[in-house]
Order: sequence, then C-alpha cells, then structure tokens
Amino acid sequence: MAENRETLRKLQVQSWRPNGRLPRGFRFEFRGRGCGFSPPGMPHIHEKIDFTVALFVVHQDRVLLVHHRRLGKWLPLGGHIELDEDPEQAALREAKEESGLDVELVGERPPTTEPGTRALIAPRFLDIHRIHATHEHIGMIYWARVRGGTLSLAPEEHHDIRWVDADGLDRLDPPLTGAVRWYCLQALRELGSGARDAAPVPG
Repeated sequence: MAENRETLRKLQVQSWRPNGRLPRGFRFEFRGRGCGFSPPGMPHIHEKIDFTVALFVVHQDRVLLVHHRRLGKWLPLGGHIELDEDPEQAALREAKEESGLDVELVGERPPTTEPGTRALIAPRFLDIHRIHATHEHIGMIYWARVRGGTLSLAPEEHHDIRWVDADGLDRLDPPLTGAVRWYCLQALRELGSGARDAAPVPG
C-alpha cells in the first residue's frame, strides 16, 4: 500500500507541475488524512467536494472520541478517503492511524460480490457538511467494534483520546456538536449492551 501511494504521489506531482514546477502558492499534501494539491491551509483532494469517513467505535457501552488539535473539537475517528482507497479501506486505516486499534465495521454487505464487482458494507448514515465557502465533505458514517490493537494517541493530530459513556458526553469540554452527540448516542444504543431493546434517538 505504501509503495502504491508513493507511485500515485509521483504521478500526481508530474501531472500538476508544468515545466517541472508547482503552481505558485500550491503545495503537495500527502498525509494520513488525505492528499492533493491545495493552497496553504486547504489540504483537500478535490476542489469542491471530498469524500470522508467517520467511525463511531463502541466498546463496553462507551464510544471513542478524539480532541482534534486543529479544529479544537471532540470528534469520532475519521478522515479523507484517499485516491487509491475504497471507503472500507479508508475507515480501517483511519482507525488504526488515529487510535492504534483494529476495528470491524458494523453494517450490511449485500451478497452481490462477483467477478468485477465487490460489495461493500453500507455506512450507517451519510451527510454533507460545509468546510468553508467553496468546499464540502460528503461523510460516510460507520459504526464499528474493536477487534484488537492497543489504544494510543496520535499526538500530531489530537490533544486527547478517550472512551466516553452516554452520561459523559455532555461533560466534554468543549461541548460536542449536536450532530456528533446524536451519532454517539445512536451508536451506543445500537451497539451497546441494551441494543436489543433500544429505540432510535430522537432528532
């Protein structure tokens, strides 16, 4: 995978730099959360819309959240789907890079895999959210469970990483956004110990 990404990076650089030079004010971004050419402060893959994944990982009636350094928010694991990945690969990679955990995605995979077609696990939800005036992210929101690994902080990206139960969600500082809080509660209800009797979280 690393060799493929490096080859992709070289091809992208060659295709974007006329006469061997990058356009003024642009730089190549190749990071765990995505790659692409962008003005400073805008490490996006595409100009108008990027595709991303978010993982609400549930373990022992707690959901895993990270305090993002750049954004200053509590968020689930996640990031950009890179150009050589499908959504499942991106979700598993982001989970490992950002938490040290190996996870399994929870969802339905239709029995339609055949030569030339591979069925993917459907995300639990989809959304589109504005990043700034000219750029949006389409988010594929997954539920996940822990399979293995050791929980660890990615200090270059996050201030903190922690498991939070339902009661602790409202004690986080800074407070969760309404959307993240709703997804956390819904994931806990669907994957927690009381999942069989759970009702959907009110909107």
